[in-house]
Amino acid sequence: MNIVLFDNQYRENLLPFTFLRPISEIRMGILTISQKWEVYLEGEVSHFSHDSLTELYPLFLEDDNIFIAGNILPNDTLAKAIQSLNQHEALFSPDNRLMALKAGSPEQFLQLDHFNKITFSENYTEINEKFDIFLQNSSEIKNDFKKIIHSSHSAPVSKSNIMIGDKSLIFMDEGVKMEGCTLNTTDGPIFIGKDVEIMEGSNLRGPIAILEHSVIKMGAKIYGGTTIGPYCKVGGELSNVVMFGYSNKAHDGYLGNAVIGTWCNIGAGTSASNLKNDYGNVRQWNYKTEQFERTNQQFCGLMMGDHSKCGINVSFNTGTVIGICSSVYGSDFQNFYIPSFMIGSPSSGYHKNLFEKIISSEKAMMIRRNIEIDETYLTLIRTLYDKTK
Repeated sequence: MNIVLFDNQYRENLLPFTFLRPISEIRMGILTISQKWEVYLEGEVSHFSHDSLTELYPLFLEDDNIFIAGNILPNDTLAKAIQSLNQHEALFSPDNRLMALKAGSPEQFLQLDHFNKITFSENYTEINEKFDIFLQNSSEIKNDFKKIIHSSHSAPVSKSNIMIGDKSLIFMDEGVKMEGCTLNTTDGPIFIGKDVEIMEGSNLRGPIAILEHSVIKMGAKIYGGTTIGPYCKVGGELSNVVMFGYSNKAHDGYLGNAVIGTWCNIGAGTSASNLKNDYGNVRQWNYKTEQFERTNQQFCGLMMGDHSKCGINVSFNTGTVIGICSSVYGSDFQNFYIPSFMIGSPSSGYHKNLFEKIISSEKAMMIRRNIEIDETYLTLIRTLYDKTK
């Protein structure tokens, strides 16, 4: 069975996080959505995504293909329903949205009237908006932990650490350095990946996932629903935050109900509001409608796209959205929406940065992780830059 994850109408709602990746490459819980499907269906996936992403994420087809909506997260019941599909059968949600189909090619998406439609009426999880990423993260950490840890054996936790709750809900991979920390699994598991360093005095309250080679700085306070992707550096206070990977928030400051893309840097003392003073409904920029839309959420923090950065002591308004490759500074509250490739501050204004300066900065950051920027990736960024006004 050849598995293809396709981007659907929710891709634009999930911008800026889908400028440089398909929906299914978003990380939630411990794994990306793609990795989850590979675990549940026991096979590799490819992607049917936006034209701009085809070189980075190519599509591989066979005679017999299962196409699955990339914004849908797997569970055992859904995986079995998809595996049971016959050729020219399609799985739909109760409100008639396409979830999966078995077909020979993507062109058959235009011929759904010729498919036998099956309604899937069981529970499942999907992400249709940016804030769904952090809203569903706690449950996804728990789901991933149950799915991939059941047959694994944790490295021993040093006696210098204080453990509260069920110790079996702590998984520590090889090479972890952690002394003098507090780990609380009362509300959910704690996953600590390979070669992670958690410095003394850090307090972790599950459910939390800290992926390989990340560093948690001294005295960090990390609350439940938080995922720290691989190769991140984190300090200060975080609550219900998803960091995709290779990003830094290494100093004091607060992030809550937030999503941070890859290769971001958040300066010392920066804090982001996640609750309005009047406890009202948070509005947030929507790329599809090109206007601010109600989220129907009382708690909604910073959404920072890949390769964006901020200086020290920056303050972000509730629900701020920043595009990719932008750099902001200044002590005044930032705008609620900052487009991609911008540089500036609220007092001096924002303007489009020079492409050469952006790429020079990104190369310098990436080489510190011994990674060179891929030419295909660079071409994609250039194309998006040229399209940005």
